[in-house]
Amino acid sequence: MNCHLEQAGRFHCVELVPIFSSLSREELVEISSITTAKTYEKGEMIYLAGDQGEKLFVIHTGKVKISRLSPGGKEQVIRLLSPGEFMGELSLFSPQPRTNNAQVLENCTLCVIEGEELKALMAKYPSIAFKVLEELSRRLDSAERLIEDINLHSVEQRLAQALLQLSGNKRRIVLEMTKGDLASQLGMSQETLSRKLSSFQEQGLIKLTGHRQITILEREKLAEYMNI
Repeated sequence: MNCHLEQAGRFHCVELVPIFSSLSREELVEISSITTAKTYEKGEMIYLAGDQGEKLFVIHTGKVKISRLSPGGKEQVIRLLSPGEFMGELSLFSPQPRTNNAQVLENCTLCVIEGEELKALMAKYPSIAFKVLEELSRRLDSAERLIEDINLHSVEQRLAQALLQLSGNKRRIVLEMTKGDLASQLGMSQETLSRKLSSFQEQGLIKLTGHRQITILEREKLAEYMNI
């Protein structure tokens, strides 16, 4: 379902995005004037690998999963996106079809900006282009670190690191993704993830509650896995 956001809503949508953070209110209003919205329900695909691009999608509400499929049909979760984050940026610089899939994890509203109109604004406000390049560099670094983790670290090390990162300074983790998606992101099967989580629980390192809640019981011992 397509709809135009009210001016305040459109402004809030673009205001959330880091690539527009250096712009003035007048410039943000200019970007919001070329923004439309589309709503999606949980489970819907926003786009598929092979689709033509030419649009930048900004998440206004909800969550989106970005993934790829191997030739054998195995899914690799690349990242999860929340309000204020964006996707489809590569299509602004290349005429090649999209290489990722974008699927809705929670009912969401996306702010959609036509690529040609956004590129015209990039020429007018170079700071936008620099911010996009910064984000692309950050995502490339994240992808390279993921490859390194999968190639150089054991399953236990990857899982311990992920749990510590997800918990931050808190003890309790509530997963925003399914365990299947988490396993995919860590480069392991769901069965392996479940087995290792159970092993960590048996060792008294964590406590599992339900399908998505994990409590860190022994942070220092969990961190020791990183030095193995």
